[in-house]
Parts: sequence; C-alpha cells; structure tokens
Amino acid sequence: MLLAMLLLFVFCCPIRTEAAVTGDSYKAVWYSYYDFQNYLKQTKKNNATNFRKYFDKVLDQCLSRNLNRIIVQVRPCSDAMYQSEYFPTSAYIARKQGAKLSYDPLKIMVTEAHKKGMAIEAWINPYRVSFNTNYKKLAKNNPARIWHYSSSASDRRNVLSYGGQLYYNPSKPEVRTLIINGVREIVRNYDVDGIHMDDYFYPSFSPRNYKKSFDAQEYNASVEKQHGKSIKTYRRQQVDLLVKGIKAAVKEENPDVVFGISPAGNIDNLNSKYSYYVNIKKWTNSTEYVDYIAPQVYWGFNHKTAPFAKVVDRWAAMVDQSKVKLYIGLPAYKVGHPSLGSNSAERKELKSTTILKKMVNYVQNKADGVIVFDYSDLKTTAAKKMGTALKKIVVFGK
Repeated sequence: MLLAMLLLFVFCCPIRTEAAVTGDSYKAVWYSYYDFQNYLKQTKKNNATNFRKYFDKVLDQCLSRNLNRIIVQVRPCSDAMYQSEYFPTSAYIARKQGAKLSYDPLKIMVTEAHKKGMAIEAWINPYRVSFNTNYKKLAKNNPARIWHYSSSASDRRNVLSYGGQLYYNPSKPEVRTLIINGVREIVRNYDVDGIHMDDYFYPSFSPRNYKKSFDAQEYNASVEKQHGKSIKTYRRQQVDLLVKGIKAAVKEENPDVVFGISPAGNIDNLNSKYSYYVNIKKWTNSTEYVDYIAPQVYWGFNHKTAPFAKVVDRWAAMVDQSKVKLYIGLPAYKVGHPSLGSNSAERKELKSTTILKKMVNYVQNKADGVIVFDYSDLKTTAAKKMGTALKKIVVFGK
C-alpha cells in the first residue's frame, strides 16, 4: 500500500529540479509591459482562465525558439503585476492603475512556466513612477502619490519630476526601503527563479544641469560633498546602496533565487557623468551586488561606433576573472527594421534573417547565455533561425 502511494506521488507530482527548470544553459527572453497590453487587446474578459490560456501560448512560443527562461516585467512603474501590499495593481494588466483583479497574474505565470519546465524571473523598474507628471493619474494608494501630497517636505522629496516623467529619488533611504521591501515581497510570496532589474537608473542630464537638477539638493546637503566627493560619485553610491540592498534581501529570502541587472550595452556611456550613474566594474568584481550582468548589445556587427563583436568582447574581458555571469542582450526588435541602422552596412545586415543566429554563435564562447528583446519579436524568420542555433548550444561558456 505504501509503495503504491509513493508511486502515485511520483507520477502525479513531478519533482521540480533546477536542471528541469533552467535547462543546461541560460537562454532567456524579455516579456515587457507592452506584451501585457497586447493580451488586454486580445481579450474581452480579463480573468484567470483567459490569462492562463494566453500565457500558455506565450510559453509555447518561447519553447519553440528553444528558450528556457522568461523574464516578465512585473513592475514597469510604481505598480505591480501581482498582489502587493506596497504597490497598486498595474494599469498594464488591470486597464486602470489600482483596479482590482480577480486573479494573480504573477502566480499564474510562475505556475505555468514551471509546468512547462521554464524558469521565470520577475523584472522590476526600480525608480520610474510614471511616463507623465500628473500625480492625480496615480492610484490613491500609490506610494508616490501619498508622498507627493504629504505635509512633510522631506517626504515630498521622495518623488521627483524630470523630463516630463516622475521618478523615485535615488538619494532617499525611504525610497530604497520601499523598493527593497517590494523585492522581498516577490521572493517571499512567489516561486520565482530570479529578480531582474533593467537599465533605468538616473535619467540623462546635460553639462548645464547635471549639478543642479534632480537630487542635487540631497547631494549639496550630503556628507559626501563635504568630503569633496563629486556628484557623479555620490549618485553612483546611491545606486550601489540599492543594488547591494536588493541582492542581500533576495538571498535572505531565498539563496537559490538569482539577482541580475541589464545595463545599457555601451560601457563608455555607463561611465558618463551625465547619466545612469552605475559602477559596472565594481559590480562585476564583487559578489555583493549581482549574480549576473546582461548588457543590452543592441547593435549590428557593422554599427559605426559600437559594433556587436567589439562590444561583446569588452564585456567578456571585464568579467573574465569574475564570479558574475555574463549574458548578452540581443536586439530581435531591430531585425527587419533597417531604418534603425546607423549606416548602410548595418541597415543591410538588419534585413538579414540570419543576423540573430550569427550573434548567438558569436556569443557562444564569450558569455554564459543570452536574453532576447522582446517576446513580441519571436515570430520572425530571424528568430526561428536563432532558435535553431540555440538548440545546438547545450552550454554557453567563456
């Protein structure tokens, strides 16, 4: 009797192993907030049954391209594609920010991904609050709106307006606490395989305003300025504090969950004193910040100033002796759109149906995997040929 019960358990309840979920190599795709919008356009009734059916098809499309991991954008702004005590429901899944859903999208996505043997990561945009500056368009329980209408001047500084958008202030400890608590919530409540952060850190400034705008007020009052540190160094420190705090929180909740960041692909731009304010070299020479780095190398081999091979080689050299994994972001969204090329040579290669395959093969011995942007571009012939190349690669490796 006992043997029969054990056999029933084994056959009815398959054990989820790391190998079964992730496969032999990291072959991922980004699934962005506008992919969620496409679901809303297709469905009349936004319920659990329809969302599950839709997402099953998403996963099948990924598997048909020999991808084994999906990175779903669960917090594109100060919102959530899941049930959160910190952030309101996202308008990109509920049609209106803060509206109630009858189901939990992230719970369904995690369950269905694991059923099909795919790993799944939760992708957050930490600082962006909205694409406009109208606080009244935010849900009443949005922390950004609450802080903005606070009687405390310090609280009001937690959210900043710049360039027609709203951002959380990277210099404020309360902001870091909010973002880190939001990450803890995801790892604690959902069986995700990773937390992923994209490249929207500080907005871009100009030589004229970078010392005066945004969080310059906090810098001018800081100990760092008193000690002679530049605003560039100060801003990098603010991002470092957040990144280090997120990784610590992830590992405290579940050591098996990975944390990675996808920065812009051009290392020179990342070193600018006018934008991003990230310390990539520091992150890749330490185990305290990220488990992996995934630069967005969104240029062809014939790009005028940032050719694909040269950029990949620079990243590979940076992490050569590092414990941090390197995954290369591939520009599937550009293929078939020659107008996005920088010169005639790149425009020509963007017309090619073999460009993604060529990129995959080039990366194979230089990085630990790839991430394709974006899911909506997997239907192309170029993506199909890329999938054939991925099938042949059992293990990426430098």
